Amino acid sequence: MNVRQRKVINRMLDGFEGKLTSAKYAKLTNCSNDTALRDVNALVKCGILIKGMAGGRSTTYHLASPNEVGTA
Repeated sequence: MNVRQRKVINRMLDGFEGKLTSAKYAKLTNCSNDTALRDVNALVKCGILIKGMAGGRSTTYHLASPNEVGTA
C-alpha cells in the first residue's frame, strides 16, 4: 500500500463525509485522476474497498466491512 492509499484509508476510518469517488481521492491526495483510479482499483482488487453498483462517473467506493472481505 502506498502513502496516498494509506492517507485515504485513514481518512475514511476517521469519519469520511459522503462517499469516495476517484475524483475525491485525487483531490485528497493531490494526484491526477488517472493515478487516483489506479490506486482505487488496486484497493478494490485487494478487497479493502468495495465498488458501488453505479458505474461510470457515478462510481463510488466504501470500506469493506469484516463480512465483505474476500467477496470482491
